[in-house]
Amino acid sequence: MSEICPKCGLPKELCVCEDIAREQQKIEITVDKRRYGKMMTIVDGINPNELDLDSLITKLKKKCASGGTIKDGKIELQGDHRSKVKETLEDMGFIVEVT
Repeated sequence: MSEICPKCGLPKELCVCEDIAREQQKIEITVDKRRYGKMMTIVDGINPNELDLDSLITKLKKKCASGGTIKDGKIELQGDHRSKVKETLEDMGFIVEVT
């Protein structure tokens, strides 16, 4: 017997909780200039309680070929990667706004 999701009541392989969580979040991508003129792409608006931030940042770092971290619930990537991050997150089902 397969496990049942406590949120939606469907079997784990049919669970849609993460898809619904992605559609409900509004993500904002900004670029910040740090010390010595270094650029930092900041992804804000992701609820860490509903999604696995560690796997998400791993995917983004691989796609952008850069380093990054999670600080205060925000994903920070080294460099200006607005277009790549927007494209990747939209492919995953998020609603993204670039500022």
